[in-house]
Amino acid sequence: MQGSKKLRVALLPTLLALLALFVAACGSSGGPSTNSGQMASPDKQVFRYPESAIDDFGTLDPALVQNASDSVAIQTIFTGLVQFKDDGTVVDQLAASHTVSSDGLTYSFTLKPGLKFSDGSPLTANDVAYSINRAIIPATKSPVSGYLKLLKDYDKVNSGKIPSAIGDSIIVKDDTHIDLVISKPAAYFLQTLTYPTSYVVNKKLIDKYGAEWTNHLDEGASAGPFKVSSYNHSKGLDVVPNSNYYGTQPKLQKIQFIFSGDTDTTYKAYLSNQYDVVGVPAANLADAQTRKDYHTNPSLSISYLSLNYLSKPFDDINVRKAFSLALDKDLLVQSVLKGAGIPTNHLLPEGMPGYAKNLKGVDGTPSTKANVDMAKQALAASSYGSAAKLPPITLTYYTGSTTAKNLITAIQQQWKDVLGVDVKTTAVEFSKLVELETSTHASSGPLQVWYLAWIADYPDPQDWLSVFFGKGADYNDFNFGQNNGSAASQQQAIQDQLAQADVTQDQNQRLQMYNDAEQKIVDQVGWIPIDQGKSNVLINPKLHGYVENPLGVHSPDSWGNIYFTT
Repeated sequence: MQGSKKLRVALLPTLLALLALFVAACGSSGGPSTNSGQMASPDKQVFRYPESAIDDFGTLDPALVQNASDSVAIQTIFTGLVQFKDDGTVVDQLAASHTVSSDGLTYSFTLKPGLKFSDGSPLTANDVAYSINRAIIPATKSPVSGYLKLLKDYDKVNSGKIPSAIGDSIIVKDDTHIDLVISKPAAYFLQTLTYPTSYVVNKKLIDKYGAEWTNHLDEGASAGPFKVSSYNHSKGLDVVPNSNYYGTQPKLQKIQFIFSGDTDTTYKAYLSNQYDVVGVPAANLADAQTRKDYHTNPSLSISYLSLNYLSKPFDDINVRKAFSLALDKDLLVQSVLKGAGIPTNHLLPEGMPGYAKNLKGVDGTPSTKANVDMAKQALAASSYGSAAKLPPITLTYYTGSTTAKNLITAIQQQWKDVLGVDVKTTAVEFSKLVELETSTHASSGPLQVWYLAWIADYPDPQDWLSVFFGKGADYNDFNFGQNNGSAASQQQAIQDQLAQADVTQDQNQRLQMYNDAEQKIVDQVGWIPIDQGKSNVLINPKLHGYVENPLGVHSPDSWGNIYFTT
């Protein structure tokens, strides 16, 4: 949930979250956490989950979620037609089954019988239709409705030219049958439905409370394995088992999502037995690795710098190259991140389908070290000519993480040492950074260059390349292709290539097309990737069955296998 905006890392369904690098969904390396103890009594089945580096959730509305920190909680409460299993495969969830038409355009879903919301009221195909349509219509102002843009006439509905997709691309046959019609065949359509935008919400709550409905989730909003028992905007969220859930009842009797302060404070609190899982700050990694409760796994996440193509001086491709080539990612990862990540030039993390092993960095080599000479040459070749002639530059990042602050300070220093550029920095709360980023879409500000991360929503290159760099993409907040720079036409040609790859049915061919597009985007300095994340966590040894996977996703049914032992 977009490191991941859009499960920024922080979406997941994720993260990202955009924060998922530091508060990753976790478990033991290679599978679920296990121990030989017997199940503890019900009063001991309370899972204390810290939500670090945030003061409150950005939203608990599935149609609006962008951050992994929000998505972790949303995933326990809500669900949709399909979701991921813990192994990353897509399975029917609220749906009992589905079929696809021979032309690949119509997906027909049959719902499980007897579905109910957490208040016991029936959940039917009309509720599914309402929820998906609600995410699309302009009144909802969903920043993530683009996950549903494959639906036929999405653009017309989203712009208000058509009042509703119901009866058009969303067709209710009866209480248990619904068709979704898409505009073009796409192998990844079911995967897009795993994002919370398509999760089912209770219309009567929204009708009753309007925009404030998420303050009343305890009144029967959800259909997932848990339901909300209390929500305090300054303390956190408590969820308890949903007795009307159609699947196996959770053994945990409560999950407490607790706003826990910054990452260092949260880590110390885990060590004093206040939480049951915690992300390990880079400074503590060496010590953590000696502990029996330490677990690590690769993460499908990339941390990166975005540079606004509409903001000077980053409208100049040579300035972008200079800023990229000046960074020694090896040094940043080893000295600042303490080995908690993997230095990279890639947009797609290793482990994703379509990962290009032979991708080259901006200097035409696979090296992730700085290329000082080429960086200086690029700046000299720019329209500005020297550091002295550059306009003021501000790098924005999020508060709450000492690691992020130290990383930004090191990046700032490397730009000073190599290019002679004095870059100012400013830190804002995470949700504010996402808000500022959204405002930068098609604009020269408010952001110039900023630091975030992205965690996969689903394992397909489309979720990274087209979602960020495609023409009209919701997350193209750095304005790739939509600018007046000298390379804009080349970027637009890349966007056309991405659009063609999205609908190509031959999987090998489409992956090759994505590989080629990724290299071209790297050459255009679409992002400055820093590192691929790892999940480095400590987990209460009494927590049994808590599975980690690279997507950071817990399937609804998996909660029936998670519990505390004696």
